Amino acid sequence: MNQEGILVVVSGFSGAGKGTLIKALMETHDNYALSISATTRQPRAGETDGKEYFFVSQEHFKSMMESDALIEYAQYVNNFYGTPKDYVEKQRAAGKDVILEIEIQGALKIKKKFPETLLLFVMPPSAQELKRRLVRRGTESPEVIAARLKRACEEASGIEAYDYIVINDDLEACVAELHSLIQAQHNRTANCLELINRVRNELSLL
Repeated sequence: MNQEGILVVVSGFSGAGKGTLIKALMETHDNYALSISATTRQPRAGETDGKEYFFVSQEHFKSMMESDALIEYAQYVNNFYGTPKDYVEKQRAAGKDVILEIEIQGALKIKKKFPETLLLFVMPPSAQELKRRLVRRGTESPEVIAARLKRACEEASGIEAYDYIVINDDLEACVAELHSLIQAQHNRTANCLELINRVRNELSLL
């Protein structure tokens, strides 16, 4: 059985609860590692380098881009964000399944670069429930909520590119489903070639 960890991308509409879901998954199982992004923005109060983000300079980030040291990257409001390849590879080599929480465009870039990546999209049971969750947060204005719903409408056109849909209705059940989907990925034929070849060789010697 291939013991190397796999790469998992979790995406979802804002308000679908993917962050809460991933946090619960990490607390329930110890075989996952949450990818830490590198960013050129300044740390906010309470943030620690290597925990929330790897905080780097613009020059260092650009050198990472040029040396192919990032799995994917994007620029938002004059700051760069990206997934360091070295961190992900070390976690996978240690047997950890690495989870990346990123949006659709980044997910598709990773899938193109690493076809074995498992893409999971977290959805609420309905659009009305999504709106209710956004309103229930109580942290955003009606204008911001409207913008998030508009963004969700745009993102909905790319969901078919994902391997599985996870409906986040009941948190505990959803965490169990997410874990099962990820672990099942380990048993895909493409991830078990070493085992297959070993058994073939053993059979030929019987």
